[in-house]
Amino acid sequence: MKSSDIVYTDSIADIDWHTLTTRLREDDFDNGRTPVQLRESFANSYAVCFALCDGAVIGKGRVLSDGVCNAYLVDLWTHTPLRHRGIAREIVRRLSEKLQGQHIYLQADADVADFYRKLGFVDQPQGLSRVVGKWLTPR
Repeated sequence: MKSSDIVYTDSIADIDWHTLTTRLREDDFDNGRTPVQLRESFANSYAVCFALCDGAVIGKGRVLSDGVCNAYLVDLWTHTPLRHRGIAREIVRRLSEKLQGQHIYLQADADVADFYRKLGFVDQPQGLSRVVGKWLTPR
């Protein structure tokens, strides 16, 4: 696969959410969302970006934002066999373009933190989280 074979889009219209959910599960990047919940997560985001090759999603990312000063980068993923080809870097670049003047925060596992540092992200003192109710409760 050449980089010219990759198409980037900010549309959720033609995404096969069932196939994407299966691929994420197989790639050990699944947090338990159903295809419907995954689609809803992206539909409710400030900005999204998908990397496609032959119509299949090979990378994705999204940001949550107040549109003024704070944004949160989440769900950044590249299909494991296609990593280290600049796909995630391009997704972050495209999403960041839509966040001018905003503080972009993210949470990353230690094994990928260097990737984000290379993109200009700096370590923050501490991050905390809390789940209200049961994780991924169906509505």
